[in-house]
Amino acid sequence: MSFPLIRNRRLRSSHALRNLVRENAVTVHDLIYPLFVTHGRDIKEEISSMPGVYHYSLDRLEEEIREVTELGIQAILLFGVPEHKDAEGSSAYDHNGIVQEATRLIKKWNPELLVIADTCLCQFTDHGHCGVVHYDEQKQRAEVLNDPSLELLVKTAVSQAEAGADIIAPSNMMDGFVYAIRQGLDEAGYEHVPVMSYSVKYASSYYGPFREAAHSTPQFGDRKTYQMDPANSREAIREAESDVAEGADFLMVKPALAYMDVIRMLRDRFDLPLVAYNVSAEYAMIKAAAQNNWINEQAVVMETMVGFKRAGADMIITYFAKDIVKWLKQS
Repeated sequence: MSFPLIRNRRLRSSHALRNLVRENAVTVHDLIYPLFVTHGRDIKEEISSMPGVYHYSLDRLEEEIREVTELGIQAILLFGVPEHKDAEGSSAYDHNGIVQEATRLIKKWNPELLVIADTCLCQFTDHGHCGVVHYDEQKQRAEVLNDPSLELLVKTAVSQAEAGADIIAPSNMMDGFVYAIRQGLDEAGYEHVPVMSYSVKYASSYYGPFREAAHSTPQFGDRKTYQMDPANSREAIREAESDVAEGADFLMVKPALAYMDVIRMLRDRFDLPLVAYNVSAEYAMIKAAAQNNWINEQAVVMETMVGFKRAGADMIITYFAKDIVKWLKQS
């Protein structure tokens, strides 16, 4: 019998053989774990829409850092929930701000753990937007001003670097933010600190649980004038090209699950390390389905992570990071 000539199933016949020819794999070194720190004492408060994810006060943070370290996770993404908010988000660039204080403590507890500081203003402004807001009397509407926002974002990035952040991760989507922050870091003597740009960040519905966690819901309007339209993919290339030209060291796609085509597009066009952000609602949906016994949580999570890698991501920001490492150790 001459047909079939090609038998692809030959390479699937055993567990060992499947392991041998596997094209993509997830390891602990691919993972970045997001953490939320807040003011107060003795706070370890679970975020209702994100089971297993917590707010930590500084006096409870060390226990989490110890667990992360013992698991072998090498990088965290740090978000701060401040005690004080104002129109310009001054707590974001305060020398004693929550992110700055947490960074100094983490570097004391584990100098080798990479601290990636999210650089934005939305958690720190009383209006919840990622920049300076101006009310235009003539147009009868509020607008987020681009260039004045850049000045505050540079101050924030420099203060985070001064506190010991290893990587600056600006997430604001203002035009020119990578260039402004790169120039500001260099002038302040932090030319060695890389910039992980939220290059392609969509105005997505997948951020709901995060906004609860970060207390960053806009108090009016939305973020569609500065975050990208989910319908657009070619625009993602323009955004990434701008960031490459401005000096970004990493590129990111956020969210990841509904935008794997965009991850693939960036992978095919750019050589910089590429980050996929497995965002809060992606996490919450899996958790909710698993709690109702509708899915196998571990199987679905690991398939999703492999999907990100297959699409071209070099690293993954995910709230599942600790679980993934435990599953990898078990297997």
